[in-house]
Amino acid sequence: MRTLNDLKPGETAVIDSFTENDADMDYLMELGVMEGTPVVFVKSAPLGDPIEIDVRGYHLSLRRSRARCIRVN
Repeated sequence: MRTLNDLKPGETAVIDSFTENDADMDYLMELGVMEGTPVVFVKSAPLGDPIEIDVRGYHLSLRRSRARCIRVN
């Protein structure tokens, strides 16, 4: 299964599940990053970290380590 980290710029996916359940994931869910939510990979920083996604009409930056914990399909 792919993770949010595996997406390429412009690619769209739907959040399927989280591989970890910790305070960071709870915080992301409060921001609207939850199962069933479509996301668009916008871009990554020049050195590759962090990445920027479009979720629910706003842009959110995430570390790649967090993006690896979010499964998408």
